[in-house]
Amino acid sequence: MSSILFTLGDRPIDTGTAVAAGAGLALCLLLALLLLAFRQAAARRRAEWQAAEQARELEARIADLLKVQSEMTGRMQTMAEVFGSRQGDLMRAVNDRLDGMSHKLGQSMAETSRRTHDGLRHLHERLAVIDRAQRTIADLSGQVGALQSILSDKQTRGAFGQGRMEAIVQDALPNGAYAFQATLSSNARPDCLITMPNGAPPLVVDAKFPLEAYNLIRAADTPEAQKPARAQFRRDIAKHLIDIKERYLIPGETQDTAFMFVPSESIFAELHEQFPDLVQRAHRIRVVIVSPSLLALSIQVVQSVLRDARMREEAHLIQAQVAHLVEDVTRLDGRVRKLHSHFGQAAKDIDQILISTDKIGKRGQAIGELDLAPPATAAARPKATTEGTATGMDARQMDGTAAAPTSTPWES
Repeated sequence: MSSILFTLGDRPIDTGTAVAAGAGLALCLLLALLLLAFRQAAARRRAEWQAAEQARELEARIADLLKVQSEMTGRMQTMAEVFGSRQGDLMRAVNDRLDGMSHKLGQSMAETSRRTHDGLRHLHERLAVIDRAQRTIADLSGQVGALQSILSDKQTRGAFGQGRMEAIVQDALPNGAYAFQATLSSNARPDCLITMPNGAPPLVVDAKFPLEAYNLIRAADTPEAQKPARAQFRRDIAKHLIDIKERYLIPGETQDTAFMFVPSESIFAELHEQFPDLVQRAHRIRVVIVSPSLLALSIQVVQSVLRDARMREEAHLIQAQVAHLVEDVTRLDGRVRKLHSHFGQAAKDIDQILISTDKIGKRGQAIGELDLAPPATAAARPKATTEGTATGMDARQMDGTAAAPTSTPWES
């Protein structure tokens, strides 16, 4: 009897049962192992089949890829050829464009360079002109400074006005029509005396214009400073006008009008604009205020008056010359008439000579038409006889026995 090994619950387990249970368990384990091996073999076969299928699909795909790659290679070659040709065309076009742009750029740069050189040349010329103008301005500044220094001194300023007035008078009038620093009966010495025609008294020109007060007006910065300067200027001008009237207007020796010369146009204009009362006072005392241009115009008027007076003085000489001219014209007219009659007679003589030459020509033509053939035969003699007396007359003319006819066909 088998022994009981252990009790499982209420059922005792003996050795046989344990061996049978172990054999069953081993059989189940073997079956499980077999089932597991079968499943693994099936799974392996299925995996191999899937791998084969995948390999076939992969080969098919690789073939497709190779085909596509070959097609792509052909297309790429075609595209490479197209791109090569297009690249060549593009390169040629780009080169042409670059050449054209280079040419245009060269021309543009040359034109720009030329314009730049021209501009620089004009700029240098302008700079040279500006430099010369600057030097001229510097010279003028020095001259203005010198002029200011001259005008600051009363005696020198008087000499300056005297010089301008003398230059204007000498340019406008001939020698002998003026006198500078001439002495009058009152021992006064005006700056200039202009001789008038027909024994009229000379005209006095004074060039001593008072400029100190005017310089004070120019130097004044405020209206309060200008008031005393303007008052001083008005007093100086009024006093100078009175001095000209009392010293130079001498009845019977000078004209009853005198000129006061102002050596500056700007001072003359400001005097008329700012001090009209002084201008009116000068007119009342018969003193005319003149600027350089007005003095030149007045002297031209005086010169015209002198010229008219000279022409009136020389009028009798002109009349005598005109009378001699009329005599010469009358004598010339008689000689022309005689020459015209001679020309008429010569024309008549030429007409008669032409008539004679015409007759000579006609006579020569008639002589050329004469028949100078030898005498005709007996058979032809009656015919010649029947033709009239013209041939016999020609023969008689040749023998010299026949007298010349009283009238010929060519005399008219």
